[in-house]
Amino acid sequence: MRVLVTGAAGFVGSHVCQALVDAGEDVIGIDCFTEYYGRRVKEANLASLLGRRGFTFREADLRTAALQPIVTGVDAVINEAAMPGLVYSWQNFDAYASCNLHTVHRLVEACQGAGVARFIQASTSSVYGDDAVGAEDSPTRPVSPYGVTKLAAENLLMAHATSFGFPAIILRYFSIYGPRQRPDMAYHRFIQALNAGEEIIVYGDGGQSRSNTYVDDCVRGTIAALHHGEPGETYNLGGGEVITLLQAIDLIAEATGGQPRLRFEAARPGDQRHTCANVAKARQQLGYQPEILPREGLRRQADWQKQAAI
Repeated sequence: MRVLVTGAAGFVGSHVCQALVDAGEDVIGIDCFTEYYGRRVKEANLASLLGRRGFTFREADLRTAALQPIVTGVDAVINEAAMPGLVYSWQNFDAYASCNLHTVHRLVEACQGAGVARFIQASTSSVYGDDAVGAEDSPTRPVSPYGVTKLAAENLLMAHATSFGFPAIILRYFSIYGPRQRPDMAYHRFIQALNAGEEIIVYGDGGQSRSNTYVDDCVRGTIAALHHGEPGETYNLGGGEVITLLQAIDLIAEATGGQPRLRFEAARPGDQRHTCANVAKARQQLGYQPEILPREGLRRQADWQKQAAI
């Protein structure tokens, strides 16, 4: 299978590319190295892939590049490209609308013209809103511009699926963590602070909870959807254990041997209060089963950050 992975230099995208190449697939990775975080970090994500048989990388901006030549001859697209993060989405809505919605429209138009057989869209639990605790048919009430643009992209894809039979499959990721996690994400920042003996800033009371998903579980679910997902369907991909932010800090302290010093600040607009992924549908239709729980997953991430010095 010839698979195009967008956002290939990112956290999840680079892991997806690696797993596909390991499985013998022919993979084209594409990324434009946006300034959301450092190019050096993204290049490090790609380092083990460059030069491998079965992997081709192209630097291009999906917002402006001619996409028809890129998708021609491709069997499937896994769209991991997006403008991430909740806080910045309040400050620069145009960037989020451009990357998370208009780019999806451009990809869909190109893929329809090229006859692409499968299109996997990486979405987010943020589409549910403050409490993401139900199945895929739960109400969607995003509380951040980021969530709004990701939900709009879902609706656009489903409109094409309904009207033209476009083979879109939507995956709602729940709080992905693990090696290569973005530097702005909470667990990365907490590990970095503990390693440096610095204060940890906690936004809110620390009681907010997450159904954390280790990146390898997320990748397994994504590839299962590529092969077995039903076009027109949406699947939650989440972890097997819910923990609070303060519990996560305790696990990170255990993994690093650090002594956390906490400073509490006001909760940030758009942060979710609770997430608990209901993965029954993914389990039944995709054979999805999360394997790595937070204690082990956070230890692996802490070990990686120490070795990578990022």
